[in-house]
Amino acid sequence: MTELLITGARLSGTPGDVLIRGGTIVEIGRVDAPAGIERLDADGLDLLPGFVDLHTHLREPGREDAETIASGSAAAAVGGFTAVLAMANTDPPTDTAEAAELILDRGRAVGIVEVIPVGAVTKALAGQELAELGLMARSRARVRLFSDDGHCVQDARVMRRALEYLKPFGGVISQHAQDSNLAGPAACCHEGETSGRLGLPGWPGAAESVIVARDVQLARHTASRVHIAHVSTAESVEIIRWAKAKGIAVTAEVTPHHLALGTELVAGYDPTFKVNPPLRPTTDQESLRAALADGTIDAVATDHAPHARHDKEHTFEAAAFGMLGLETAFSVVHDLMVTSGRMTMTDLVHRMSVNPARIAGLDEHGRGLDVGAPANLVLVDPARRVTVDRAASWSLSRNNPWHGMSFTGAVHTTILRGRPTAHDRKVIHA
Repeated sequence: MTELLITGARLSGTPGDVLIRGGTIVEIGRVDAPAGIERLDADGLDLLPGFVDLHTHLREPGREDAETIASGSAAAAVGGFTAVLAMANTDPPTDTAEAAELILDRGRAVGIVEVIPVGAVTKALAGQELAELGLMARSRARVRLFSDDGHCVQDARVMRRALEYLKPFGGVISQHAQDSNLAGPAACCHEGETSGRLGLPGWPGAAESVIVARDVQLARHTASRVHIAHVSTAESVEIIRWAKAKGIAVTAEVTPHHLALGTELVAGYDPTFKVNPPLRPTTDQESLRAALADGTIDAVATDHAPHARHDKEHTFEAAAFGMLGLETAFSVVHDLMVTSGRMTMTDLVHRMSVNPARIAGLDEHGRGLDVGAPANLVLVDPARRVTVDRAASWSLSRNNPWHGMSFTGAVHTTILRGRPTAHDRKVIHA
């Protein structure tokens, strides 16, 4: 039986040892372990529950030139994640039980992060007919999170039916909130002064908030659960805050890039900064930061969206939407929110581990550092300064918006079921 002793880690601020046996924490405190056991020196490091990403694009099957389950798992492990939820907009989409089980099995074969398939809400992500929701939920993959991400479920009747159908087995819909009548396929950046000056088709904030308002009302009507993906506007935050005050079952996520990067970056027409929803002005960023700090926004999710160079290196209007995020999420959020004093490390753990695991129904992740808990963990160095180099990424793609930027806070070691999977940016395979 595999054993690992972590020595000298900070556990809620207090140094201590953690003994792991068979993938489970069996002893905490001052541990006298036998000679010969594998040891991991964690002096000066914080031991936290492993991070959980509610929103990852792994591109397999169909676009293995941009990312694979293996390369995306490596990027996730290096970023401190022990579980990622793989979005359904693959080719073909994850809209059947067989497709969900394929993602599950390929993730298990790689074995360095738990890969949980997200099921499509509608067949072929077309927004018209419900996908095999019940079959996916009852499959070996036990799908609980469903999303047509990349597309909004535009039809309110379809959304209502999906919410009603998922309620009996505790499913949740993650909605990509984008009214196509307000922000159509040509829209490529925030509608405002910058888009007007650059001559780029605008994506107004109202295109997001009107769908958020509709969906929280549908969640209220059906007494079912809705999750708002990649919230980007102050208006959406206010609607979510109102909905929670009314007791409506709504949760929400924000990405590191919407927290930290603003629409002014679009001024150079660099397609690296083209993302959906678009980067927003400072007023929206400040609202997102405040909402993450006070808990209105439940989780940080990366929306890791790798693209091959031939899809991204175009004019701004023609380039693909999306940017990388798995390897840098902790550093960005820690620097912006914890180092600045806006949140504590405990807050960060809730937003990046505890809450995402709860939303996705993952009992083995986001647990406290307690005897008997699964050893899905991450060691982080809160004082280490890191500079991002896109060439050093484990992803197959290079659309990294953080290239050349420096942050305080780094992932040191990731541990899945008691086994280190990444250490100092090196992946450790079984």
